[in-house]
Amino acid sequence: MARFALAAALSALALVLVPAASATSSATPAAFPATITVFNGKVTVAKRPTRIVSLSATATETLFAIGAGRQVIAVDERSDYPAAAPRTTLSGFTPNVEAIAAYRPDLVVISYDPKGLSEALGRLGIPVVHQDAAATLRGAYQQIRQLGKVTGHTVEATRLVTSMKQRIAAIVARNRAKATGVTVYHELDPTLFSLTSNTFVGRVYAMFGLRNIADAAKGGTEYPQLSPEYVVAANPGLIVLADTVCCEQSVRTVAARPGWSRIAAVRTGSVVRLDDSIASRWGPRLVNLVRAVGTALQRLGRQ
Repeated sequence: MARFALAAALSALALVLVPAASATSSATPAAFPATITVFNGKVTVAKRPTRIVSLSATATETLFAIGAGRQVIAVDERSDYPAAAPRTTLSGFTPNVEAIAAYRPDLVVISYDPKGLSEALGRLGIPVVHQDAAATLRGAYQQIRQLGKVTGHTVEATRLVTSMKQRIAAIVARNRAKATGVTVYHELDPTLFSLTSNTFVGRVYAMFGLRNIADAAKGGTEYPQLSPEYVVAANPGLIVLADTVCCEQSVRTVAARPGWSRIAAVRTGSVVRLDDSIASRWGPRLVNLVRAVGTALQRLGRQ
């Protein structure tokens, strides 16, 4: 699974990035102490935090998007967006409790809790919000609202969620008809690991009505490794490459694979090059993923 996370935690569609809220946005009134229920149970934040450490790339994007960027003093090495995020050598996968505590945080946000990290920080009196990978859009929206509540940006978080819902619904409505009968192959890495409709990204494709070729793969896993013969035989009408940054995959490299030049998506140029990180996070830039699929379907409809 780590291999999948690395491949997916990874931009040629010229995606328009969702702008983060201004760093100077003032905090909206909020009731403190604020309590939320997350993966590590009920967490109470006594007062508005001013020294946040984010060890979750998705949470980092969200914090800046809701106007809490000025409260963030450190993020992990994988938090590469937005550019204003104060990156460090902290790791969210192999965290060092002493190194984290040295920043004197009054809130730590994580998406992975190795070796009892949250408990260790808790013993130091540091509240930890553990938001595991969202399984659905509803879960992603809930996490945004939760971060808004514990940072004093409830209004901004609600506004962001409303905007995301409206934009995603509009994109899907404009392009759903074009997806009728179209099959999709999502590539996590060049060894052909993919994902099914039971995953977060797979559900995005399902919103459009696309048929995921990985759903019929044997093995009973949500992240099956497909064979070249399987993909060629499935003949997907749309290919989404989520390994363009990590592994430098492109229309050219895909077309050069034995037999792949016969695939419908390759013949029609319906190969989407997606920034790896957009395909592996469930925060504000989810709109970019949906937009990328919609743009590909528009092009497909004109062919």
